Amino acid sequence: MSKYKIFVDGAVGTTGLRIFDRLGQADDIELLTLPEEQRKDLSARVAKVAEADLTFLCLPDEASKELVAHAPENARICDTSTAHRVNPDWIYGFAELSGQREKLQNANRVAVPGCHATGYIALVRPLIEKGILPEDYPLSCHSLTGYSGGGKGMIAEYADKKRTEKYDAPRVYGLSLKHKHLPEMQAMTGANQPPIFTPVVADYYSGMLVSVPVPMVALQAVENGEDVAKSLAEYYQGSKLISVHSYAEMPEDNMLAANQLSGKDNLEIFVYGNETQLLLVAHFDNLGKGASGAAVQCMNIMLGREETAGLEI
Repeated sequence: MSKYKIFVDGAVGTTGLRIFDRLGQADDIELLTLPEEQRKDLSARVAKVAEADLTFLCLPDEASKELVAHAPENARICDTSTAHRVNPDWIYGFAELSGQREKLQNANRVAVPGCHATGYIALVRPLIEKGILPEDYPLSCHSLTGYSGGGKGMIAEYADKKRTEKYDAPRVYGLSLKHKHLPEMQAMTGANQPPIFTPVVADYYSGMLVSVPVPMVALQAVENGEDVAKSLAEYYQGSKLISVHSYAEMPEDNMLAANQLSGKDNLEIFVYGNETQLLLVAHFDNLGKGASGAAVQCMNIMLGREETAGLEI
C-alpha cells in the first residue's frame, strides 16, 4: 500500500511534536524527516516540502513566510502559525464553516485557525451568517486556556519547581487588546469589528472555555435562548467534531471545567442565560481542535482520508 508522505517543519515545538506523534501511529503515512544539522537549512527543508504530499508548518510567523516564499506553488501546505490566516490567497482551515470543507478538498495553502479564534468563530459566525446577530454589534469575548497554549517556554515556567506564586493563580494577558488572533476573529465571523477580547491562562495543562455574552435585545429572528441553541445545532448538523448541547443543559455541579476535553479533538457548544441575557460557550482542547487536531483534520480532508482519522473524539 502506498503511503502519504508528510513533512512536519518545526516538529520540536508543542504543536509540531503533537502532530508528528499522531501521524507516527498511522499505517498510511510516511513521515519525512531531516537530520538535526539540517533542521534550519532552508534549501533542505524546501526539498522536503517538494517531496511531500503535504507539509505542516509549525514555525514562527516570519519563518513560515520565508519557507512559503521558496516552496513550489503546487506543494500542499498547512500552516499552524498566524502568518496566513487572513490572507485571501489561503484557505482558512475551519472545515465546519459553510462551504469551507469543499474549499479545503482542493486547497494547496491552508491556514489552521488559532485556538482562541476557533471558539469565538464557532459561536459567532453562524449567528451572523443566519442574520440573528448583527455584523456591527460590539461583542466581548473571554477565553480561559491551559498553559500549554503558551508553548514550550510557558510549559517550562509552569513546571519549574521554583516558580513564584503568581503561577498559582489565573493570569489575564493580551492587556493591550491587540491579541494576534483578533484579525481572524473579525474576518472569519463577518463582523465589522473585532471583539473586546480577554484571554486568561491558568494552572492546568490543556483545555479551553471561550465565552461570549450577548443581550437578547441584540438578536434578531429569535425569541429566546432555546432558539439560539437550535440555530447553532442546525448549523453544525452532521458535523463529526462540533456538537451543540440543548439550551441551559447543566453539568452535575452547575459549573463548566475548562480541562474536561483535554486530550480530545472535538468541540462542544453550550448556551445559557435568562430572559434578557445569553452566554455562548465553546468548550474544547487548545491542543486538539485548537491546534494539532484541527491541523490533522485539515490534512485528512485535503488528502481524501476519513475526516476524523487519527483524532480523539
